[in-house]
Amino acid sequence: MAHLKGARAFAAGMMLALSSAAVLPASASDFIRIVSPYPTTTLDPMRSAAAGNIETYGQLYARLLQRNPASGALEPALAESWHISGDNLTYTFHLRDTQFSDGSPITADDVVFSLERIRTDKQAAYSAPLSAVESVAAADPKTVVIKLKSAFAPFLGNLEIWNMGIVSKASVEKEGAEKAFSAIPVTSGPYAVKEWKPNEKLVLVPNPHYWRQGYPKSDATVELIEIASPDTRIAMLKAGEVDVARAVQWTQIEDLRAAEDVEVRFEPSTIINMTLLNNRREPFSNVKARQAAASAIDNKAMTKAITLGYAKPANTTLPGGVDFHDKDHPGIPYDVAKAKQLLSESGMQGREVKILATTGTVEQQTALLLQAQWQAIGLKPVIVNVDSGAWWDATGKGEYDAAATWWYNEVPDPDLAVRWALCGSCGSNSFNTFYENKKVDELVEMGTKETDPGKRAEIYKEIQKISTEEVSQIPLYYPPNAVAYSKRLEGIKLLPTLQWTLEDATIVK
Repeated sequence: MAHLKGARAFAAGMMLALSSAAVLPASASDFIRIVSPYPTTTLDPMRSAAAGNIETYGQLYARLLQRNPASGALEPALAESWHISGDNLTYTFHLRDTQFSDGSPITADDVVFSLERIRTDKQAAYSAPLSAVESVAAADPKTVVIKLKSAFAPFLGNLEIWNMGIVSKASVEKEGAEKAFSAIPVTSGPYAVKEWKPNEKLVLVPNPHYWRQGYPKSDATVELIEIASPDTRIAMLKAGEVDVARAVQWTQIEDLRAAEDVEVRFEPSTIINMTLLNNRREPFSNVKARQAAASAIDNKAMTKAITLGYAKPANTTLPGGVDFHDKDHPGIPYDVAKAKQLLSESGMQGREVKILATTGTVEQQTALLLQAQWQAIGLKPVIVNVDSGAWWDATGKGEYDAAATWWYNEVPDPDLAVRWALCGSCGSNSFNTFYENKKVDELVEMGTKETDPGKRAEIYKEIQKISTEEVSQIPLYYPPNAVAYSKRLEGIKLLPTLQWTLEDATIVK
């Protein structure tokens, strides 16, 4: 910052002193503090799909549409209204009069710029939600026209995903993307950045230009604090040092429930914990070997052992929290005798199975249970411990046999879920399992073009039937989001989309 000289410096100093005199020292009541193991690594909403960044983007960048936190229904946000053409190919959005955190207007050009970055920039982490888009254009400063290649039923819902936040075109073009998002970005959401200390915390303050009048409901400063240790997070919450603890461990729940000023909630999620199987090499390129491995897993007992019964055993390859999940599918029955028979028929008895595992408690527990149950049917499982980077590298290259992990769906609609985890031709290698079934891929495309909910339900039911019976992956359980809150807060929760309702939060005085 340039230094002021002479009288200008004196006048500025007097103004600062007068304004500061009215500001009381910050107390605990002036802050809302959230502690999480998931770090914020970038403030650019298109650059990363990591959990900590997703939670951050929701506070900094408004989208064209938003979901009602109570009903889950899509509602107007930056777009106050929209129109869909009769052929379902053209979507016209009418923007309300809104401003960025620096007071500059949010225009159709900003929307086009933001969506085009996601669609075309090589550094975009997740362009799939806009894969059906043919073009995005500004008809005038307050009108955005999006044309699709073909009818795409999930399209409106996709515009509410975490990376669809609108950024300032002027700021990014003036500063360059790296600088524009490096410290204090121009934001469009309920909060602006006050300070960012990577690997420590992100400090947010209410955005005075936020489009929702009267929001955020609290004028408190928000701190998103990064703490890897689950025990430390809970100790901080119980001591009153923080207000919300993310990612509560299953073993911590009973202790927290006994704490007088803490409330533990099991919030709905679209998470599925599952086991990847590498379909590209033996033994699991053989469908009977995959079926044997799945039949050997008692996922009901595993769910109870790992989550202490707080999660639900999974019955299909889709998360239980998405639309059109087939709750009536019987799942993969636990049957050791059948598993041994299938393994014998596959010719894969005695084969070594490399199970990749990161250092997380759940991952280690799951790997050990997989190892024991696969040994019991005649496989030779070996646990290979790796860090997160090596895990992603090995699974991406197909240099593994099995790996326990989890994933979640960004929206209630299952389209992105099947494209991510079950579609061999959609660019994700069926979440690095390399599972491919042409019938499934055809059904995925049919599911996006069908607008009748009943017919869509049948399509996704068939996708689940095929992929579960062929064991594209082994579904284990559907966990809720376990979050602990101080009773001094009201109105805050973690949505299935991994977004905090911070703008609705208030502090009980």
